[in-house]
Amino acid sequence: MAEYQTTTRSTGESLLATHKVLRNTYMLLAMTLLFSAFTAFLSMAVGLGHGVAMIMSFGAIGIIWFVLPKVENKPSGVIWTFVFTGLLGAGLGPMLNAYLAVMPSVVFQALAGTAIIFFTLSAYTLVTRTDFSFMGGALMVGIVTAFVISILGLLFQAPMMSLVASGLFMLISSGMILFQTSQIIHGGETNYIRATVSLYVSLYNLFVSLLHILGVMNDE
Repeated sequence: MAEYQTTTRSTGESLLATHKVLRNTYMLLAMTLLFSAFTAFLSMAVGLGHGVAMIMSFGAIGIIWFVLPKVENKPSGVIWTFVFTGLLGAGLGPMLNAYLAVMPSVVFQALAGTAIIFFTLSAYTLVTRTDFSFMGGALMVGIVTAFVISILGLLFQAPMMSLVASGLFMLISSGMILFQTSQIIHGGETNYIRATVSLYVSLYNLFVSLLHILGVMNDE
């Protein structure tokens, strides 16, 4: 009987911890998305150049690789998460200005598409509680493949390769949303800062990929 009570208590505590990580993740994700939207708006308003935007994007990559892993369990991790997402948001400014100047509807279509995909995939995972942990290895292979294709597309000035890379990144980002949400609800991810950054990057890549694909489709 005592063993049953201990097991029940342990299960209840585990569920509470999972709900807490999920709640904190979505709360921080919502705030960082609003903040990055604000920095993107500022970047667009001041007419930020492509060179500065690229430096900001590289700075964000440096933060996710070298800073966040060291502070993800500290209160300062939240601050660095805002710095990271703010830099990425600001880095989108020149690209958004370019699209808004010629095909503004594409930006809103990409935003709407990103929101619909995220909410649909998240809701599906939360409702069905499907375990998508098996996707981890395939997603990593897909990320490397898409990255290599995008680099080759830039080197050889091959628009079709860039389009294929955007399609792959869109699929991979969708898979990452399923994977990360599943990790949280099944206890595989216990750090809400790490979970927030992972979901934010997936949303960022999903939006940029959709923007590129829709831009090509509307340009034809």
